[in-house]
Amino acid sequence: MKSFGLIFVLYHPTTEFLRNLSKARATCDNVIAVDNSPVPDAHLHEALRHDGTTVIFNHNQGGLAGAYNKGAEALLSQGCEIIFLLDQDSDIDEFFFSKMMQACSTLNTDEFIVGPKIYEINLQKCMPVVPPGQRMPKPFRIDKETEGLFPTLFVISSGSAISAQAYRKLGAFKEDYFIEAVDVEYGLRASSQGVPVYMNAAVTMRQTTGHIERHGKLFTTNHAAWRRYYGARNIVHAFRLYRSQWRLYWFGGVLALHQGLCVLLFEPQKWRKIVAIACGYLDGRMGRLGTFEARRPKMAAFCKRSAREVITVGANSSVTAK
Repeated sequence: MKSFGLIFVLYHPTTEFLRNLSKARATCDNVIAVDNSPVPDAHLHEALRHDGTTVIFNHNQGGLAGAYNKGAEALLSQGCEIIFLLDQDSDIDEFFFSKMMQACSTLNTDEFIVGPKIYEINLQKCMPVVPPGQRMPKPFRIDKETEGLFPTLFVISSGSAISAQAYRKLGAFKEDYFIEAVDVEYGLRASSQGVPVYMNAAVTMRQTTGHIERHGKLFTTNHAAWRRYYGARNIVHAFRLYRSQWRLYWFGGVLALHQGLCVLLFEPQKWRKIVAIACGYLDGRMGRLGTFEARRPKMAAFCKRSAREVITVGANSSVTAK
């Protein structure tokens, strides 16, 4: 069996998230915990190292993408052949790595990305497969499938296995994306360069994204306004970046519009979030990356303001932000 290692990303980890780390460490001998928390927790880091976990304090440099890259550099330097990614809110079972490695061993190539089925806990269903195609993508679900590898344009980064050969060919994750659509861009990059991407129906990983709430056929994640900016910008930018290959440059705009619709219908702080989505859409179209604060400092400050912060509008009057 090929050697493999795990990159486990931490950010202000709770007791529950540390339990997820312990479960992963019980079935994976080579674990690198990349802590993206703003301030290092020396006691936690010492305890993790005592249990055999390598700890890298990344100080959130490059966001989630930066954490993946730091961990990948460490695993590649050790001669690791397959790199697993796992976020702290992902729940795996004891057979996760063995089943994923078994699927990887069936491939007739050393360059690949394989992800598990993602069961969204709050939605109570699995995320769909998005099959490669230059026209309108037709996602489909494999909730009831229990075996087989399904070609897809991209997979969720958490839980995915990336071969060392694929990572060397594709290069690092885009750190100017920080957090949102990092995996979408990487999957599109892989598909554009002939690196196959699959979803493994034999493995299911439980996860939730944000504070998801269902509203009939629609759902909303209740992400903060600043994160809505990155969500809209990065998805628009990613699909435009690979438009010559997949001709899906318009799809990111549709997803950004869907974000805005869900915010208007169901979420609080509508004005801040719509402003953030609109700024993100425009910056994505124009190819403007970097931090929200550096790109649009006034808008970023407005969007990050507390929902109950008092805004002074005159010498003797004020209003409370909604």
